[in-house]
Amino acid sequence: MVRVGVVAVQGDFLEHVQALRELGGVEVVAVKSPRDLSGVDALVIPGGESTTIGSLMRVKGLDSAIIDLAESGLPIMGTCAGAILLAKRVADRVVGETGQPLLSLMDIAVVRNAFGRQRESFTTDIYVDGVGKVRAVFIRAPAIVDAWSEARVIAYVDHYSAGKMGAAAVERNLLAVTFHPELSGDTKMYEYLLSMTRR
Repeated sequence: MVRVGVVAVQGDFLEHVQALRELGGVEVVAVKSPRDLSGVDALVIPGGESTTIGSLMRVKGLDSAIIDLAESGLPIMGTCAGAILLAKRVADRVVGETGQPLLSLMDIAVVRNAFGRQRESFTTDIYVDGVGKVRAVFIRAPAIVDAWSEARVIAYVDHYSAGKMGAAAVERNLLAVTFHPELSGDTKMYEYLLSMTRR
């Protein structure tokens, strides 16, 4: 039984919990404080409001606990807002630099709201290296616009106005996903995360 934590301070963490439980063979833990991280084999940081999630993680001491676990090799997947929090560089498409609290774990640059606001949300199929075709739901989604050092972009999305943008990146034990795997019914990104626990 693999024990997966889902950061549960804000955002759509319940959808991740449900999706992971439906996989089978997974014990899911709602992570609200550092003690909830005890014994987890992998961690998911969900979508939501990235500034709020980052601020709440800092208040609860989750940020430093997650950084320590990431540096020790714990597989972590950040989705949408979670991908923003994993990045070392973040800007907003409209307002520019955000100054928001980040975990700053991955050598990637992310642009918030890269495809527009809520009404520009969309669903499409993308190809993820090492995973295959994935059904991807983009809701006020960020995009990965640069990756350096050991980080590499493993999926792109072709958008009618934004162009070709990074949709997923990996760096050792860390996985940044700009879409919402918990909403598509496609479990491949969770399976990829679980495969990282066996490396």
